[in-house]
Formats: sequence, structure tokens, C-alpha cells
Amino acid sequence: MEKIITHLKTEKFKRVLYWGLAIVIFGWCVFRFTAIGAENARMVFNPTRYAADVGAPVYAMTMTRDTGVLREPLAIKNNRALVSVSRVGKLASGQRVGDGEIVSVSRDVDLNTGMHIVRTRGVADGLQYAEYETDGYFVPLSAIVNGTVMTDVDGIATPRDVTVLRQDTTTALVDGLRDGDVVILSHVDAGTKVQIKQ
Repeated sequence: MEKIITHLKTEKFKRVLYWGLAIVIFGWCVFRFTAIGAENARMVFNPTRYAADVGAPVYAMTMTRDTGVLREPLAIKNNRALVSVSRVGKLASGQRVGDGEIVSVSRDVDLNTGMHIVRTRGVADGLQYAEYETDGYFVPLSAIVNGTVMTDVDGIATPRDVTVLRQDTTTALVDGLRDGDVVILSHVDAGTKVQIKQ
């Protein structure tokens, strides 16, 4: 055993060990670069490289001025609903609610509840929706981030400022778009190369 330990401490053994280790590291580096080169030569799918070359696949919609309906939820009981100050401006007399309509919208706050009273006619009890029909450009709320939508301009994601005129739980009526604008629905950063998926 002492002979083996003495042999391990010799300068010749240390030199052989260092050279062996250097050859192993060099061989590993050659193998890795060869494997990367083979992957590139075989055109193995790499999502990051594909997005940089062809463009990130995104879903989009082409804008056209259209007529649409925005829906405001109302909890009706005995042809009456209570709505908050922030929502009362979205409701008006004559507005359709299910099979009935809104008769009146109180502009004064009810002192007992702190809410505005909306009176309806011919509306069943339960959750109903007041419909607001208008024309303009409708965009899913998920596509709007801090008053900006991403548009496709020559294959590049370009931010466009929009003003939300009215919205419901899923859709917004916006100002700031034109016919033919392509609004990107997927999340991408400004300046990203994009490929529209149909």
C-alpha cells in the first residue's frame, strides 16, 4: 500500500494525470461543438431560432368598423337593480335587458345602500345583461395593456395607443384604430418579428 501511495506522489504520475484530464476536457468540448453543428445541419426545430428567423407565431384580428353589442351585468330582483357609481353611466332608459328594458336610472345615490337604483320592466329575476349596441372597433380586453395594443406593421409588433370608449367583461370599444389594422392578440414585446397564424 505504501508503494502505491509513494507512486501516486511522484512527479511522473501527476504529469500523466494532468495530461489525461486535459485530454478528457478537450474531447468533451470537441464533442459538444460537433453535436451543436450536427443539430444545425439536421435543422432540428429550435423555437427560439425559428421565432428569430421566421417570426413568433401569433394570433391576430384585422380591424373593420362593425356593429357590436357590449353587455353590462345586472342582478335583478323585482324589476330593480342596484349599481355602483362607476357603472351607472353605462346604463340608460330604454336599454334592452333580456326580454325587457330599463325604465329609469336614478342619478341620485340611495342613502340606505350607497348605490344607484335601476328600475326595469318585463325582466326576470336573477343575473341579466343590459345590452348596449353601437358601431366602432371592438377589441378583446386581453389585447389591451396600459392603453396600448400591439399591431402588425410589416411583420414587426408595433405598439399603438388606443382609448377605451366603453367595455364589458370581455370586449372593449376603442378609438385609435383604422380599417385594415392588424391587432395582435398574443402577448409579444414591441419590435418582435411576428408571423400571423390563421
